[in-house]
Amino acid sequence: MEITVEVNGQSHTADVEPRTLLVYFIRDAVGLTGTNIGCDTSSCGACTLHLNGEAVKSCTMLAVQADGQQVTTIEGLANGDELHPMQQAFMNCHALQCGYCTPGMVMASVSLLDEIPSPSEAEVREGLEGNLCRCTGYHNIVKAVLEAAGGAQ
Repeated sequence: MEITVEVNGQSHTADVEPRTLLVYFIRDAVGLTGTNIGCDTSSCGACTLHLNGEAVKSCTMLAVQADGQQVTTIEGLANGDELHPMQQAFMNCHALQCGYCTPGMVMASVSLLDEIPSPSEAEVREGLEGNLCRCTGYHNIVKAVLEAAGGAQ
């Protein structure tokens, strides 16, 4: 089946099998590998990206469902060499260790601030509970989200 998806502002058309997950379309057909495959069961959130401005776990969605839609991946957040404020906050706060969860965590965090521009620490923790990090203990991730929201600690 032929689909066309706008990814980070560029149109991408490809033939995909109807069972192809969006995460595999992004990685294999589009060639953007920042969206990670963590579990294929929607448990970890490593594959989180934005579909029409909403955070979605791309392992839970078929590529054909994204036909005609707009997708933003971690590669699409930065403005050239200028990092997105959330990416900068993650860097400033050392909110990563191995980095595997980072793209999905950043995408979920951006979406969280779109919904709650000035969240409390508890709201950040609750808002990111669908994204797992096996390395950091979350403290610096929460700190980074609060910094990006303007409430640097």
